[in-house]
Amino acid sequence: MTPRPAIAARVTAQKISKTITLYVNESAASRGPAQGGPKPLLLLFPWLASSPQALSKYWEIYFRAGFDVLVVETEISQFLWPRWGLDYGAKVLEVLQDNRFVSRPLLVHAFSIGGYTFTNLLVHISRDPQRYQGLIKHIKGQVYDSLVYGSLEHMAIGLGKTMFPQCEGLVRQLSLLYFRMFKRQTVNYFTKGIDVFRNSPVMAPALFFFCENDALCDHKKMEEVIEFWRTRGMAVESRKWKESVHARHLRQYPQEYLSTLEHFLCFLNFIPLRAKL
Repeated sequence: MTPRPAIAARVTAQKISKTITLYVNESAASRGPAQGGPKPLLLLFPWLASSPQALSKYWEIYFRAGFDVLVVETEISQFLWPRWGLDYGAKVLEVLQDNRFVSRPLLVHAFSIGGYTFTNLLVHISRDPQRYQGLIKHIKGQVYDSLVYGSLEHMAIGLGKTMFPQCEGLVRQLSLLYFRMFKRQTVNYFTKGIDVFRNSPVMAPALFFFCENDALCDHKKMEEVIEFWRTRGMAVESRKWKESVHARHLRQYPQEYLSTLEHFLCFLNFIPLRAKL
């Protein structure tokens, strides 16, 4: 359960399910996007074992920009048994069809394994694009921070570093063994998910944050996806650091991170050009 963030704005938390929480910024209730209209909603997909203190730094950014925030957490079981992850993705899509959200402009911000959960939404959307045409239209932008992307080795390293850092090497070896033993139930799903993400049905502008020394992400593969999306006609921006920390770029490089994100939100018309985060 993600606790309510400790910020100055008047925020109410509405629990939708065990792992989905809506945070409504009451102090910005009358505010919409820069061009007017319904209040924007951020779909936030955190990293595994994310702390409330770390997440609150991102909530505050978007609250100040006039967003409400829908936090969609990921459980480790949904990654280890992808069928459950797909079922969870379907449930999140049902939530987004609720009258509270269906007409609101959406921005996706996914961290690390949170990108895996959002990809499970994309799998369902790709299977029935007509059904989710309205949702696709309302997704105005995508932000990806430290995606776990590349080989099985990157995924196994990710499990060790985020869940069991004290025995990281052992977890990596056991994870690889598990993936090989249950290839049909895991690896085949991961491969399909990577293909769907690469050929995403959501063509909204995207922003990527990543670094070259991230053991959980193959930065060259990430750059290939960025270039491929550009060839598809998508507007894609990126901010890469030679050295940083997985899912901690805001803490390592706050000015660069905020400036890049602000520029992206201005480009999407979510905030006026002179507004400051």
